[in-house]
Amino acid sequence: MFSVIFPGQGSQLVGMGKEFFEKYRLVQDLFEKADKVLGFKLSKIILDGPKEELDLTVNTQPAIFLISFSIYKVITKEFNIDLGKAKYFAGHSLGEYSALSSAGYLDFSDTLKLLRIRGDAMQNSVPKGLGGMVAVLGASVYEIEKILNENVNNFTVEIANDNSEGQLVLSGKNDDLDELINIFKSKKIKNIRLPVSAPFHCKLMGSATKIMKNEIEKLSFHEGNNILISNVTAKEISTREELMKLLIDQIESRVRWRESVIKMTDKGVNHFIEIGPGKVLSGLVKRINKNVKINTINSDSDIKDLNL
Repeated sequence: MFSVIFPGQGSQLVGMGKEFFEKYRLVQDLFEKADKVLGFKLSKIILDGPKEELDLTVNTQPAIFLISFSIYKVITKEFNIDLGKAKYFAGHSLGEYSALSSAGYLDFSDTLKLLRIRGDAMQNSVPKGLGGMVAVLGASVYEIEKILNENVNNFTVEIANDNSEGQLVLSGKNDDLDELINIFKSKKIKNIRLPVSAPFHCKLMGSATKIMKNEIEKLSFHEGNNILISNVTAKEISTREELMKLLIDQIESRVRWRESVIKMTDKGVNHFIEIGPGKVLSGLVKRINKNVKINTINSDSDIKDLNL
């Protein structure tokens, strides 16, 4: 039994998807359609850079979706592999949009436009330099929650991503993160300040939530073909109404990736197929459960090695 999973921000790379773009008319058509829908040459930024342009959140989010969706279509249309047999579809943060669009819940064009708005709203939710993110390595989620709860009157920092065993990402104002880092030093907890300009997946994203609520409520969501696992709850999404609510909540909520993978394996999934640039999720899944099979799809040869 397998699940299809899609990566989030941080997996981008200039030139990603180039092999598929050069080989398949289907992908060229999707790139052209994306440029037309967005009104600028996202395809050129993806294929040629510069990296600084691709790394802007407002570009990164639609770009990663475009690559993930393109690869998904190559697998299903060019190789006639039935990914519809998957037990679940899931994605990490913006990857959840790749999952829901690939599974038929939201049109390609609507997803692109929505991610462009999402990226802009999240990037500009707080003044530049006010907030940031810190990765914590080697500590459990319970250990970090205990520290945050003990210091609730001193500073406000939230767990943004629960990625895998011993890998968390925290968000907050930079001054609050500095105080927390001092506590980490005293406790010898390894941490890394991340090169991001905004504190994603925390309450500081409030203005982005309002924008996304307005945009999501305008859209027509369909009855999808596969069951989605929500980042917010790490549970199955059962209705379109619930899906819309959870996509809005996702902006400020913790990405429960570790719990999502555990949920899927508990339900019998023993094979994960990561579709999109990089192999970040494959690494996280392996840390969560060493016994599952993983395929990372980034090339034609990766698809040929795929056995369902």
